[in-house]
Amino acid sequence: MPHLLIAGAIHESGIELIKTRKDFTYTYLPGNSDFSYKKHIKDADALVIRTQTLGREDIFSSEKLKMVSRHGVGYDAVDVAALTEKNIPLTIVGDVNSQSVAEQSMTLLLAAFKRVIKNDRAVRVGPWDYRNLLEPEEVNGKNLLILGYGRIGRRLAKMATAFGMHVFAYDPFIDSKQWPDGSVEKVDDLNMAITTADCISVNMPRVEKPIIGKKEFDRMKTGVVIVNTARGGIIKEEDLINALKNGKVGAAGLDVFEDEPPLEKNPFYLLQQVILSPHVAGLSKESAAAMAVSSVKNAIDFFDGNLDMSLVVNKKI
Repeated sequence: MPHLLIAGAIHESGIELIKTRKDFTYTYLPGNSDFSYKKHIKDADALVIRTQTLGREDIFSSEKLKMVSRHGVGYDAVDVAALTEKNIPLTIVGDVNSQSVAEQSMTLLLAAFKRVIKNDRAVRVGPWDYRNLLEPEEVNGKNLLILGYGRIGRRLAKMATAFGMHVFAYDPFIDSKQWPDGSVEKVDDLNMAITTADCISVNMPRVEKPIIGKKEFDRMKTGVVIVNTARGGIIKEEDLINALKNGKVGAAGLDVFEDEPPLEKNPFYLLQQVILSPHVAGLSKESAAAMAVSSVKNAIDFFDGNLDMSLVVNKKI
């Protein structure tokens, strides 16, 4: 009888799903620390994991482990190479949170252009006359550059278009023949594209090194708005902070950071033109339920012999 270890708090719908299977046993550890689950992994045939790390030592010491299911679409904290060596598939959930992330991207764009934090502060502590500085801007007619044109980028493009924005996108992994939307221009030269953008939304996977730093900020329009709901490390934070301080970047909306949670004295905290959220873009009530069900279902499907291979990260096993 397969034993499933669920490491980290998940929506109750996922727990209810595994409860319906009397041919499985399970352990549910709602704590999100590494320590809370690693002493149990030796007994697990399958692991559903949230944000904790899963390293090589843990993988090779887990003699019974046959599959790992990520509660989400990212897997930065998982040693995929080690899983592949042991012929253990790593799965992610399907398209369950792209709507939520796209909505957060659009929300941050609007909040940044409208200077929501400054407006709120003007009412709470003053000065009321902040309104006469005319800092808020309309998004209608603005040029939006989307970095990454997968499911999230495409959903965001539809929302932005509805607001009257001009949308173009950069995604080197999609060739022109496969470009999904003729109404959104594909740009191949990022250095050129950033010179015409009024705002930039980052919706791409993690990269090995930042693709936006001082050189790129210097090429941008003065007052550009930056939003990132993808991964920390894509934008070099030190350079973004400097660009915000000198006015090159007019405002920003950040859901992700190089260090999470950010350090106690992070300079972003002092910048009123920056809207911050705690890596929550993909965590709506609806998406949380869908991720819980999908991640548990992947584990069940593996043992039932009908796992959706499109959700397997390490396909060469």
